[in-house]
Amino acid sequence: MDLENKTIVITGAARGLGAAMAKRLAAHRSRLALVDLDADSIANTASACEEAGAKVKTYGANVAKEQDVIELFQQIARDFDSLDGLINNAGITKDALLVKYKDGETLSKMTLDQWQAVIDVNLTGTFLCGREAAQRMIESGSKGVIINISSISRAGNMGQTNYAATKAGVQAMAVAWAKELARYGIRAAAIAPGFINTEMVASMKESAREKLTAGIPLRRMGEPDEIARTVEFIFQNDYISGRCIDVDGGLRL
Repeated sequence: MDLENKTIVITGAARGLGAAMAKRLAAHRSRLALVDLDADSIANTASACEEAGAKVKTYGANVAKEQDVIELFQQIARDFDSLDGLINNAGITKDALLVKYKDGETLSKMTLDQWQAVIDVNLTGTFLCGREAAQRMIESGSKGVIINISSISRAGNMGQTNYAATKAGVQAMAVAWAKELARYGIRAAAIAPGFINTEMVASMKESAREKLTAGIPLRRMGEPDEIARTVEFIFQNDYISGRCIDVDGGLRL
């Protein structure tokens, strides 16, 4: 896919990976529909993309709510004359041990609220956005691309029952969509980042960052733009579909 003048939706675009993806695609003069829970939070990302020459529209939506997502894609259809790509990047974490037990006593359990909140945003949100994007791509005849942002935690990670389940799920959805949508010329793929130097990681204690980094064979965390370049690669390589690319510095959980 030639990215110039292609309309691409990015969820979770206010900061971190979403902002990095938007800025890299803006360099190709893509047309960007940037989505986050609060549209005002996307202002800095949008401004940087416009300076790079991209046409940008921002949207506030809760991807976990079906009506929000339906109305979001209806508005995007009104604002742009095509839909060529979707990056399902929006996601949250609410980490906890399944059961914390010590000295003969159960101290805590992962709550249903912790489980459901992550499922709603990471898994249901990806499903809803993927469904609405696919419908419009099919109806318009766009040979589009859907990219789900998974994680190496999809293999299972301590304290992340909820998050790991969603990240395994979004990878599996990309495989299913690649098979279902190929007949329409639509591709789907996933990216599984390792530890990436986002604002959340930067806020950690230095000792914790050093411990994380020590376990990575390349001895450093990834940069958001290294994930964005993988997004760019998938869009531009028309024979990639149904696969998950790990970008983790050699780390495998």
